[in-house]
Amino acid sequence: MTTAATLTPTDLTPGTWTIDPVHSSIGFTVRHLMVSKVRGTFNGFTGAITIAEDGTPSVAAEIDVTTIDTRNAQRDEHIRSADFFDAENHPTASFTATSVEADGDDYVLTGDFTLRGVTKPVSLTMEFNGVNPGMGHGPVAGFEATTVINRKDFGVDFDAPLETGGTVVGDKITITLDIEALKADA
Repeated sequence: MTTAATLTPTDLTPGTWTIDPVHSSIGFTVRHLMVSKVRGTFNGFTGAITIAEDGTPSVAAEIDVTTIDTRNAQRDEHIRSADFFDAENHPTASFTATSVEADGDDYVLTGDFTLRGVTKPVSLTMEFNGVNPGMGHGPVAGFEATTVINRKDFGVDFDAPLETGGTVVGDKITITLDIEALKADA
């Protein structure tokens, strides 16, 4: 990953910061019936932020798409099917950062996102919430990030047209990450 060392928040010391799934979340929203939104989360994910000695960050994460939870078991099963995620053949989505750029007080994290076996570049608007010394387990860093993707760009092209126009499921998906990362022991 290429980026200038000055683009790393100075509180992130060199080493590996592992995403804490207990204190983190990955959620999404998508338009439903053209009038409302369905919200969901992924309950299984892993990832790490690695800060090199020169301050250069790298980020890699993986989402277990089989852990989707929209609070409706029938809908979740349909989303796991070949109509959407094809989770039997593509059980994970992944992200690998290619750059981090400062954007005022925030950052733009750009990388390769793979869903359903299709890889496309995406950019996330990211807010760094700082570092806390933690509660006896080492430093903890916090981040919030969002992006909007078009599901059809990733081969998720299920369409169910409505009689009045439009479709049951919108094309744009907003992905929101609330991440707490723990500094690994040196």
